Order: sequence, then C-alpha cells, then structure tokens
Amino acid sequence: MRRTIHSSLCLIVLALSFFSINSLANPFAPGWALQPEASTIRFQSVKNNTKVESSTFASLSGDVNADGLATVKILLDSVDTKVDLRNVRMRFLFFETFKFPEAIVTLKLDPEILNELPTARRKIATVSYNLALHGVASDLEAELAFTQISDDLISVTTSAPITLSVADFNLMGGIKKLEEAADVSILPSTNVTFDFLFSRAAQGAASDAVTAGAGTAALETQGDFSVEACKGRFEIMSRTDNIYFNFSSAELDPESRLILDSIADIIRRCPGLVIEVSGHTDSDGGSETNQTLSEARADSVKSYFVSGGIESNRIVTRGYGELKPVVANDSAENKRRNRRIEFTVVGS
Repeated sequence: MRRTIHSSLCLIVLALSFFSINSLANPFAPGWALQPEASTIRFQSVKNNTKVESSTFASLSGDVNADGLATVKILLDSVDTKVDLRNVRMRFLFFETFKFPEAIVTLKLDPEILNELPTARRKIATVSYNLALHGVASDLEAELAFTQISDDLISVTTSAPITLSVADFNLMGGIKKLEEAADVSILPSTNVTFDFLFSRAAQGAASDAVTAGAGTAALETQGDFSVEACKGRFEIMSRTDNIYFNFSSAELDPESRLILDSIADIIRRCPGLVIEVSGHTDSDGGSETNQTLSEARADSVKSYFVSGGIESNRIVTRGYGELKPVVANDSAENKRRNRRIEFTVVGS
C-alpha cells in the first residue's frame, strides 16, 4: 500500500514537472482570452484643425491561441462618440457597418516576449500585425508594451499612438460624407491607442469558448425612437449613397438590400410617422424622362419596404427628376451624387 502511494506521488510530481516544462516551452498554452470589460480602444479625430474628439468602441472580443496567433475583433456598430446621432453618422456614413461590420486585428506573437515577462515584468516590442477594415487588409507595425500582472493576467498596451490614414482603407468617401453632414473639415488620419487585458485560459478549454460573443452597440436607443431621433436618422440615411439601380432603370441592385434593410428597421422604430421617399436624377437626358425615372425609383424603394412588412400608408413617394441637385452636374462624380434617394418625415 505504501509503495502504491509512493508511486502515485511520483507520477503526480512527474506530471507537474512535465506541465511546467511545457509551459516554459510554450508560454501561449493553453491559450489566452481578451477580457473585454477591462479592455479599451480609443481613436481621435481632429475637426476644423483644432478640435480633438476621442471616441471608443464598446464591444471587443479576442484571444491568443496556443500557437501564439492573436486575434482581436472590434464591432464597429459599437462606436461610441457619446452623441447618439454622431454614432449613427459614424456607423452609416463612415464605417458603413451594414457592409463591413467588424475590424479585425491579427498578429503572430514571439514566444520570447512572454518568456521574459516573469523576470522583466514589462517588455516593449515592435510587432507586425494585419488590420482588416472596410474591405481592406493592410500589414502594419506598432510599438506595444507587454506587462505581466500575475501568472494568469497580461496587459498589452500601445506604448505610442498608432497613426492610421483613412485613405489606406478606402474611407475618404466616408470622411467627405461626415464633413458634409456636420459642416466641418476633418483631418484624414487618426491616432489609435488601446489597453487590452488577457487572462490565461483554463487547461483544456477550447479557443472558441474564450472568445465567444461581443457586447451591444454603444448608446443606441432600444425600442422606439423619438421624433427628433427619427428625423435625424432619416437625414443621415439620405446621405449614405448606397442605394443602387441598374443603368437608366428603376430596378434595384441587390447590393442595395443591406442599407434598405437598415432603413426599414428605423421606419419600424418610428411608429406613426409618415416617410416620404423621394427620387432624384442627374441632368443627363430629357427632363420628362428624368422625372418619370425618379418617380419609378422612389416607387421601387417603397415596394421593397412594403414587401418587408412596412405598412403601405406609412410611405409616400415623390420624384423630383433633375430639379434638386446637391452639386452641379458638371462631372461624372457629381452626376453620380445627384442620382439619389432621400428620406424625410412628412407626417404623423
């Protein structure tokens, strides 16, 4: 009996020793999970050359797997500027979250960084990473600070702000829309900082289990909107420039469904209000043809909403043809902008 107990204790000691050696050999095992409630990410925008505004994202998720591959996902709908309609502008006009819901950061970590932390406690290193944003994936570098808080907690922070150019991610069009909507000028770059906290996963826990789920969108009103919130949202939706038709046709392009579904949700959350859907064209072609086309396109949008369950009597349509251009019809780009659908609250 005594020999059996002794043998069992030896096996336990050997197993613990093996685990300890393995942990040193692979500091990422069995994986690390981002703690979103203790993590933050911020970005700055500069308006009219002097006004600096700082915004955050409320919903983050991520992990580091046993191979050292780190992934952080940012829910762009959770952008938080502390102002409701400003959040809506950022979601629909800038990030276009109805098409690009997430930003994803991936990087392969050097195991030496974590191996040195038990003695160094803090290490600053330049790392290469990939940022996927707005349909563009770009390889970049950043200087990060890794700090060991305990055996099972590590903080990863930016030791210097990360500067990103919006042009590198096809976001210049979004900047222009924001400038026109808010009547400001905006610097076409941003500084990003973050403070992430990672905890060691439990032995045997699957990677999916420690990364599942992101939070809810920041400051978005739940339930029905106020009349003013509805008016503000429809004004923003009129600027998205994401409703497309086939050439010289009133047939909706399938790509338009993404934004139209978002607009339909706003209509449902503005009960009792009557919405005018108006069609507009450029000046090419005859004025009568343009008038007819603008009316038909407005009717197509209404039909899409009604087919999705919106009451027909809550939508009125009107075509303005070429009578209300937003810019001069003197270039291909300006003509494209004049071919549009707008939304206005006209009754209750």
